[in-house]
Amino acid sequence: MKVVPLTLKQANAFIEEHHRHHKPVHGHRFSIGAADDDGQLVAVCCIGRPVSRGCAPYHVAEVTRLASDGSQNACSFLYAAAARTAKAMGFESIQTYTLLSEPGTSLRAAGWRLDGTTKGGDWNVSANKRREYAGPRRTDQPQEPKNRWVKEF
Repeated sequence: MKVVPLTLKQANAFIEEHHRHHKPVHGHRFSIGAADDDGQLVAVCCIGRPVSRGCAPYHVAEVTRLASDGSQNACSFLYAAAARTAKAMGFESIQTYTLLSEPGTSLRAAGWRLDGTTKGGDWNVSANKRREYAGPRRTDQPQEPKNRWVKEF
């Protein structure tokens, strides 16, 4: 397997086809893919700014999507590559979130550590504040508690 650079459009097309519970992302800092020996894209990873309002966005990178076609070791391969890239770009750490039903095997294999569990749900923003911003928060994606995984540099 080898790492390949991707545009957001390329990554989102793969996510649309292969991600189990999330839609494509709206933006990214960078995206990378894993290609097999024949050059076929088998997994993608989008890295962006932290979604949580409590994170320092200039010091922390976040894997906002990772999707694969099921190829063996593709996810851990991309988690490790995303961390190396973020470190080389000067970030202090990288993080991501998984559903409680996901074991985190690929993250552990890539050297990430479980940092805690969120409460889940949507962001509690008043109707007036929502109108000031981009409208109501999306609820078409999992609202359950999630595990936060971190790799610090």
